[in-house]
Amino acid sequence: MDMNTTQQTALNTGSHKMTKRSNKPTWILHLMVLPAAILVFIFSYLPMSGIVMAFQDYKAALGITGSPWVGLKHFQYMFQNEYFLQITWNTLFFACSKIVMNLLIPFIFALLLNEVRHMGFKRSIQTFVYLPHFLSWVTLGGILIDMLAQTGIINQFLTSIFGTKPIFFLGDGFWFRLTIIFSDVWKEFGFNTIIFLAALAGINPALYEAAEVDGASRFKQTLYITIPSLIPITIVVATLALGNVLNANFDQIFNLYNPLIYQQGDIIDTFVYREGLLTGQFSFGTAVSLFKSVISLILIVVSYRLAYKFAGYRIF
Repeated sequence: MDMNTTQQTALNTGSHKMTKRSNKPTWILHLMVLPAAILVFIFSYLPMSGIVMAFQDYKAALGITGSPWVGLKHFQYMFQNEYFLQITWNTLFFACSKIVMNLLIPFIFALLLNEVRHMGFKRSIQTFVYLPHFLSWVTLGGILIDMLAQTGIINQFLTSIFGTKPIFFLGDGFWFRLTIIFSDVWKEFGFNTIIFLAALAGINPALYEAAEVDGASRFKQTLYITIPSLIPITIVVATLALGNVLNANFDQIFNLYNPLIYQQGDIIDTFVYREGLLTGQFSFGTAVSLFKSVISLILIVVSYRLAYKFAGYRIF
């Protein structure tokens, strides 16, 4: 009886010490986060005050407080502008094509890479395809412009091997769209493959052992074990990508496009840059950007709800 009482007292004392320890102030941890919070506030929240320009006829000399209010004038002009409908279609086309290709190709590549048994070779391939992700589009844009020029190495290869005429990759709307999509996939598929490789590493090896005992081939193991195990993470990645359906990668388009393909290659972000900054139509540019931001917010909320409903994924 005394021994039980002593043990209970020790447990209570230890629990009390843990409670006291957990109640210690965490101001040091909060202090470490403070610089990042300040930067986010300065560069992400303070600029939001400029949203009011979308409802003004903004003049730099008058400022936000002195510029006259025009209500929804810029939004009305935006929806009546046929070119705005064209750039919206271009944005959706680029974004949706990239989402599909950046799901399909990493998915297939991860399955193929998972079948490689030589670990050194497997890691070398993974590193090789992962490296382009770290290059900026400023650097890659310059490289692609030189390679895809009519006298570039790609056209020289096609001409010498197949005898074709030089292709104007960055000056023809059709070829420009293909170049944008596949160059983005080439740059990012190695990084996206990591997500699927991580999911593959989490599959229970006992499933493969049981399938092998039952006489299932590698193809059937992939078909009935590997692919179904990747479906949940694929659903999560696909639904979360919906939030970026109006982001067609400004950096890439800006560094590769030119006036010859504005009709087929211009997107919302590049249009806002030209109209808002280069031509000085700050209010109209702000209205277009605000429209895009509101739609993106709605899509992000919907995508998280879908991810939770179909794959049980949630952040909070």
